[in-house]
Order: sequence, then structure tokens, then C-alpha cells
Amino acid sequence: MKRYLTGIKPTGRAHIGNYFGAIKPAIEFSKQQDAENFYFIADYHALTTLQNKEDMIEYTYEIACTWLACGLDPNKVVFYRQSDVPEVFELNWILNNVTPKGLMNRAHAYKAIVERNAEAGVTVDEGVNMGLYNYPILMASDIMLLDADCVPIGLDQKQHLEIARDICHNFNLKYGNILKEPQYYIEDNTCTLLGLDGRKMSKSYNNTIPLFCDEKTLQKTINRIVTDSSLPTDPKPLDCVINKLYKLFASESEQKVMDEKLSTGIGWGDAKKELYRVMNEYIAPMRTKYDYYMSHRDEVDKILEDGAVKARKIATKTLQRVRKAIGVN
Repeated sequence: MKRYLTGIKPTGRAHIGNYFGAIKPAIEFSKQQDAENFYFIADYHALTTLQNKEDMIEYTYEIACTWLACGLDPNKVVFYRQSDVPEVFELNWILNNVTPKGLMNRAHAYKAIVERNAEAGVTVDEGVNMGLYNYPILMASDIMLLDADCVPIGLDQKQHLEIARDICHNFNLKYGNILKEPQYYIEDNTCTLLGLDGRKMSKSYNNTIPLFCDEKTLQKTINRIVTDSSLPTDPKPLDCVINKLYKLFASESEQKVMDEKLSTGIGWGDAKKELYRVMNEYIAPMRTKYDYYMSHRDEVDKILEDGAVKARKIATKTLQRVRKAIGVN
């Protein structure tokens, strides 16, 4: 069976853009037959920007509980915390020593900061820590330690996977065919949602709709969606933000009714009430599970610890091969 690996960085509470753009497709992907699926909380990856103890603890639980609430089944996949698999950090150091600096210089995240600093007239490496610079090597270690055949990714992660393949090739060129060179799979129809202001939904724009906020907050957030000044009796565009979001949560029959109301005239306030209704009905069962897991963190710890035990069985075998190959076994 092919082995698939997905890393999840704990950098804050999920919003509905994260759900439809990444979480839901990944969970559906995990249900495919004849495949082994591994999912891990990439807490050490988050250290490049998240350097507050309390936030790290809370975000890790929030992300783990979110995936469990959304349907990730720990009985059918391996779900673990990166920091519970220490072998990844030994492999990370080993791979650091076969990775050319020039390869890291070309990484998009690093180049973007260098270019921004140059434009600002400050030192090119201002604000760059070695974690950010070496980020692709740690990512390569996560993948190759588990002998992953394939990594499902978004288009923005393509370069990181290509770098991982280069690192793997460099190692195997020196020591023989020891590490598995990973492939990657890019979802063609990745869903990009519009936010409250009509731009792409993003935390950086402060225009997101939280996935698991309480009902009152959800309603208030939906009421903030920017609309025009048309009268309730005026026809509304079917491609408005409200209708695009509505179609994600409503049944086909409900979608047809909403299209008709928008075409013939409906007040924006009434349209937002309808959006809240279908969105809340869709989210409520998942929210209940999320709240349960957040208040039963010992169960979450047990799930992640059990997953780490399974992951380490593979990791130790990989590291044994690597240590023997480099002559430190």
C-alpha cells in the first residue's frame, strides 16, 4: 500500500477557509482504500514564528481537536505530534550535512524576506532565524523518516517538496539507495473562499469566519460581511460573497431557493440570516465534538501518543538504515 503523509502546523484557530480548503479534502482523502495515511501536528515547524509557550500548547490542542471533530479517525489513520517522534530531529541534523547552502538560499520563504529587507534598506537577513532558513530540511526529515510515498500538498508547498526530493537524491548519491524519494500530489480543485470583505479569506486580512466559535459570535461575524447599498427589492448578484458561502453549506434545493430570492430581491439582512442558519446547522455537530475534545485533553493526548508509537516503529527502522549507512551505528 502507498503511504501518504500530511503535516499540520498549529498556528491558530481554524476558519472555514481552512476547513474547505485543506481539512475537509484531506479527511476525505484519508478514507481512500489500499493506502496508509499519516497525519502529524508539526509543532516544531511552528517555532519559526510561534515562540510563546502558552500559545504553542493551546494552538496544538486546538488544531488536534479540530481535525478530530471534523472526522479524522485515529483508528484508521496514524495521528501524532511531531515532537513525540525524536528520530526526526536526528535525521534532520544528518540531512543538514548533505544539503547545499545554495539550495536553501533558493527557498521561497527565505528569498521573500531577503527581497523585502533589501527594499527596506536593512540587512538582508534581518528577522531571519535558522529555523526558518532550514525549514525545508526539517520538512524533508518528516517525510523521509516515515518512508512516505506521497505527500498531498497545496500549490504553495510544491517547492518544499522539490527541495525534499533534491535532499533525498543528495543523500542517496553519497550513501546508496537508503531513503525513499517522495512524490507529491497537488489537489487541482482546491477551494479558495472569499472573506468578509470580498478578498481571499485570510487571517492576515482579518476577514475570516472562525470554524468553531459559539453561535452568537458566528452570527455577529456573518453580519459583518460587506454588501452594497441596494434595496431589499433589488435583484442581487448570484456571485456575491453571501451566496458563494451559502452554497457550501446548503442543500441543492435550498441553493435553488436562495438563487431565486437573490434574483427577484431579498434584503441583505435576511440573506445573512439564511446563511447563518445553514452554516450553523452544518457546523453544530462538529462544534459539539470539538468542545468535547477541548475539555477532554487527556483523550487527545492518548490519541497522539498512540499515533507516535506507531510512527516511531517506522522511524526507528529508517534511522537504523541511515545510521548504518553513514557509519555511526
